[in-house]
Order: sequence, then structure tokens, then C-alpha cells
Amino acid sequence: MHFTAFDTREGLAQWLAETVASALRKSISRRETASLAVSGGSTPKLFFQHLSRQVLDWDKVTVTLVDERWVPGNSDRSNARLVAIELLQRDAARASFLPLYRPELTPETIGEIEDEISPLLPFSTVVLGMGADGHTASFFPGGKNLEAAVKPDTQRLLIGTEAEGAGEPRVTLTLPPLVNAENTFLHIEGQQKRDVLEEASGAGDPAAMPIRFVLAALPDIRVVWAP
Repeated sequence: MHFTAFDTREGLAQWLAETVASALRKSISRRETASLAVSGGSTPKLFFQHLSRQVLDWDKVTVTLVDERWVPGNSDRSNARLVAIELLQRDAARASFLPLYRPELTPETIGEIEDEISPLLPFSTVVLGMGADGHTASFFPGGKNLEAAVKPDTQRLLIGTEAEGAGEPRVTLTLPPLVNAENTFLHIEGQQKRDVLEEASGAGDPAAMPIRFVLAALPDIRVVWAP
């Protein structure tokens, strides 16, 4: 892995925003379009704010989520709500957004929208996060459908899951679209998560710390961290 440590979270957010924006510009130049899959939680808020201020052809960018809690878009727990409030602002409001929660579907039937995801692949950029339990996306230790979600050769793009540490049922992108992106970043903050990553980088059962599935599939992943 390529590990970069920043002195401050502000510095990390600024660098990551500039780097992701540059990658999106390059994708637009080559493909006339760009796609970005982002994570939820509290860690990416500052990054989203900085990214929303970047100058690029936002109307050619489609943003979607790495995973989503199965809650309505106006819920405080919704990743879509976080993206709308923190990222899809200023010029970035011109970007298209592809939500994963669909009220007419269930986590079990979410595969019906895979044909909306396919045209975005390979993603221009994916920004992953990681929990203190070693989960990433909605690949949770002991999670339902974990084995199916992380199969390197799965043809599925989306899968529903439930886990003790997940709270609500969730839907997640499977492993291949996350690790086959043009650029994949892992964004973590705090000493605890750095310690978790160091542990996950060692030998052990990947199902116990599912970030290991990503590290094994993408050994040159770019990790950014701040205390």
C-alpha cells in the first residue's frame, strides 16, 4: 500500500479533494464523463466540503455511494443525505447523483438497479473508509452475504447485507467495482484506525477484518491518514 500521513485533517481533506478533482478531470478528458463513489460516516465531511469547491465540469460527473443504510434519504443516518448536504453544493450541485436506497425496492432486490451502475464502470475514483472493527463499505465481520460480496469474480455489483455492527440493513457495492476503479483511496483518521489498519495488514482471517479483502485485491491502494 501507499501510505501518506498528514499533520492535520484539514490538510488531508484539501489534498484529497485536489487529487480526486484532478482524477475526475482526467477521466472527463478521456471519456467525456467521470464517476465517483464515496463513503458515508463522519470522516469524509471535511473532504466533501473541500471537493465541492473544486473547479471542474461537474455536470459531467456522476456521484454515487460505496454503500448505504436502508433508510429514507431524509434520515440523519442516510449517506445520501450527507452527500447532498456536504458535497453536492456550490458548483458541485451540477453533478448527477445516483442513490442506492430505493423505497420501491428492498436490500434483497437492489440488484434491479445494477444496470444503472454499469455505465459508470470503471469508476473514475472510489474513496473508501474503514471502521474500528475493520469493516469497509458494508463488508462487516459476520455480515450476511459477506462471502458473496467479496468474491473477486462475482458478477454482482450490489448486494444487501445485515450485521450486528451495521445497525440498519444495508446495501453495498461488491468488491470488484471498488478495487477495479481507475483510482481507489482509503481515507482514515485517528490513531485507533491507524492501529486497526496495521493489524489488518498482517496475517489473519480476512472475514474477521474485511478491509483485508480490499488490501489483498489492491495491494497498491493509496491510504491517506491524519491523527
